[in-house]
Amino acid sequence: MKILVIRFSSIGDILMTTPVLRCLKSQLPDVEVHFLTKKKFHFVLQDNPHIDKFYLLEDSLGKVTDALRKEKYDYIADLHHNLRSLLVKISLRRKSSAYYKANIEKWLMVNFKINRLPHTHTSERFLKTLQPLGVQDDGKGLDYYFHGPYSLQEMLPATHLPSYTGFIIGGSYFTRRMPNEKIAAIIDRLNGPVVLLGGPEDRERGQAIGQLTKGSTFNACGLFSFDQSAFLVKNARHIITHDTSLMHVAAAFDKKIVSVWGHNLPEFGNYPFRVSDSSIVGITGLPCRPCSKNGTRTCPQKHFKCMRTIDAAYVAELAEQTK
Repeated sequence: MKILVIRFSSIGDILMTTPVLRCLKSQLPDVEVHFLTKKKFHFVLQDNPHIDKFYLLEDSLGKVTDALRKEKYDYIADLHHNLRSLLVKISLRRKSSAYYKANIEKWLMVNFKINRLPHTHTSERFLKTLQPLGVQDDGKGLDYYFHGPYSLQEMLPATHLPSYTGFIIGGSYFTRRMPNEKIAAIIDRLNGPVVLLGGPEDRERGQAIGQLTKGSTFNACGLFSFDQSAFLVKNARHIITHDTSLMHVAAAFDKKIVSVWGHNLPEFGNYPFRVSDSSIVGITGLPCRPCSKNGTRTCPQKHFKCMRTIDAAYVAELAEQTK
């Protein structure tokens, strides 16, 4: 059997497809799994042993579908469910299923605060696309596979070894990120050194946060590749994070996670998946929350209470608690 799995973007959503890939490989004999994604996101799964072949979308969808048509797939698992993935399925004319995005329910929640959300994780809805094949949820979490060996001693200053808190300060939109002062206030209440994690776009913010803190804070944002940052996540004592891609890496390694949520709700389905020690922090009772499905560049209400009123002491306490 030859199966095509489609997920074009983004990093976090692609990581949430990993249970699908694992279950296909472990439950179907001699299955060949191909994965279609955007070229710029290939690195997320490049070392995943459950994928036999990649097809990468760079510019022309027609060029990719021409190549896919020659594969003669037995089944297509559409984990993106948009116009582009529909065009792929129409072109290939193979049996398929698409995951349930719950867009109507999310729209009702954002615009009218009517809660009809399915209360299932995105990965669980991804897995339901395999039911026609007889593939079942194995009850396990996400996977992440490193591209190369790394050394903490070569990446971090001696002051941050052997134990540190990983603080993921990134977020694709402003309304997903705590203000710098709030992050610094949390850090000042933690025990031990802290490593700030994020991409090149977070480098300047990381420097500003480091200047606000009293303790030992190392700004790793933008210094390392995503894979190297994932290695730092894996080796952290625990993780404090916004709703962002490295949060899902932390979930893959079953780290102790404290996730802080601003405009959006974990009930949309992207909370840390099957983590044994996960705390979710968000301001309940705000009439404006959620204000959007994905996030915005500024607070629509101008007050940003969903993040500004987060209790720094409470977040730090949750991170330091032991079971």
